[in-house]
Amino acid sequence: MNGIDKVFADRSKKAFIPFITAGDPDDKTSLAIILKLVDCGADIIELGVPFSDPMADGPTIQRSSLRALKNGMNLERILQMIEKLRDTSAVPIVLFSYLNPILSFGIEKLAKETERLSINGILLTDAIDDEAKAIADSLGNVSLISLIAPTSTDERIEEIAKRSKGFIYAVARAGVTGVQSETSSDAESLVKRIRKYTDLPIAVGFGISTKEQIEEVWQYADAAVVGSAIVAEIEKADSKETAVAKTESFVRSLLPQVANKQVHK
Repeated sequence: MNGIDKVFADRSKKAFIPFITAGDPDDKTSLAIILKLVDCGADIIELGVPFSDPMADGPTIQRSSLRALKNGMNLERILQMIEKLRDTSAVPIVLFSYLNPILSFGIEKLAKETERLSINGILLTDAIDDEAKAIADSLGNVSLISLIAPTSTDERIEEIAKRSKGFIYAVARAGVTGVQSETSSDAESLVKRIRKYTDLPIAVGFGISTKEQIEEVWQYADAAVVGSAIVAEIEKADSKETAVAKTESFVRSLLPQVANKQVHK
């Protein structure tokens, strides 16, 4: 069973999915942050593959991508980071990527690496329909995680749901990633629409940044994704060492009930 499927085997348990950009601020610190996220109760890690033109992302994640690229981060080094992670943790990993880095690395080569390193999912922000499905099919047991926006028609939702695996990523609001003061009412409506076409778990992301927002999302969805708010804590840190500590402190403030969560290792 894919690690993502294991996380959602008991649908009464809600999942927490943090996102960070791989290599921000550097490889070693990224790995340390991932391990802290697991300790804090992360059920799945979304690992952003830095890209020079991250059009779906707001300024916070754009800056993190640029910092990582400046440090020479690429998919090869991300896989090396995951290999080190696998020495101590089997936490499910979803690569959040644009198409260009995947094509540059090579689909066939990536397929071998995802199997070797037990990478569980891939989300391609700028590949859709047959193109996305062809890549997912080439990657074997790796789940194709699809984004569905509030602007999607019911016909479009049904089409996306048919080819998705793992879970569906419901975008809480139209636009790019970024912290919001409150979740949009569109998110719950979108989840209800998606449920008409699939039994897959549904995660809600884009703008989730507080404990209250996570708890709200958990009322109607299976998982909450927090990205920009975590990346912002990394950005604000005055050193690499404090980046780990600030991230841990922030995430624990989001999940005070962590002692009651099952940590997947």
